[in-house]
Amino acid sequence: MCCSTGTASLAGMSESNVAVVPGGTGSVGCCLIPMLIDRGFNVAATYLIPEEVNRLEKTLDLDEDRLILRRVDVSDAEAVGGFFDEVVGRYGKINVMASLVGGWAGGRDVAETSDVRLERMFDLNLRTAWNTTRAAIPHLSEDWARIILMGSRHAIDSPAGQAAYNVAKAGVLTLARSIAVELVDTNTTCNALLPSVINTDATRSALPYADYVNWPQPKDIAEVIDFLASERSKVINGAHLPVWGSALI
Repeated sequence: MCCSTGTASLAGMSESNVAVVPGGTGSVGCCLIPMLIDRGFNVAATYLIPEEVNRLEKTLDLDEDRLILRRVDVSDAEAVGGFFDEVVGRYGKINVMASLVGGWAGGRDVAETSDVRLERMFDLNLRTAWNTTRAAIPHLSEDWARIILMGSRHAIDSPAGQAAYNVAKAGVLTLARSIAVELVDTNTTCNALLPSVINTDATRSALPYADYVNWPQPKDIAEVIDFLASERSKVINGAHLPVWGSALI
C-alpha cells in the first residue's frame, strides 16, 4: 500500500520547508512522506514498528540529511518534546505537522468498557494529537504553517460498541478547532480529517467479511493531507474534512 519516489529535485528552492509526521511509517504516512519529499520538504517522522521503517526506506532514494526517523512513543510528552527539539535543532523550523498516530479498539459498550481500554484509546488518539501539537506550535514558521490531525467519521456518527474510541476522536476534532481559533491571527491553519475505514491490510484482516471495494486507499487520504500541507490550503481552517469517499461505514 506504499507509494514510491525517486530523488527529489530541489531546483529553485533556496530553503527547504520542514514537515513533521508523527506515525509517518504507517500506511498513510508511507504514501504521504514521498509526496512531501517530492515537493522539496525535509521530513521527520516517528515510528514504533521497525518493519515499517524498513518498508518506507526501501521506497525512498535521498540523502540522509533530508529525513529523520526516530522510534518515539508519542503518548509520552517528554519523548515527544525531545524529538521536536532534535528536529528544530537540525532544520530550524516547522512548516507542517501532520499527526497520523492513532488506533482503534471496539467491541465494548460504555458499561462494558474498562478503564484500561478507555485510557488506551485516549492515549493512542487524543493524547498523541495533544502532545504533538503542543510541541509543534512554539516552532512553527511565521511565514506559513499547517497542522493536520487525524479524527474519524465515528467521532460524529458515534456507532455503538466503541464509545471510548468515538469520544477520543471527538476530542481530536475539538482540539483542532481550538488550535485554529487560538492561532487565527497567524499564518498557521489547523484542520482535522474524518476517515471512516481505510483500505489497508490491517483493516481487511480485522474486518474479513466487509465489502472493502469502496474504501479509500491510503494514497487517497495522503493526497488530501498533501494539499492541506501547502500554502494553497490557506483558506481552510478549523475544518473537519470528510475523507470516506463512497464507503458506507
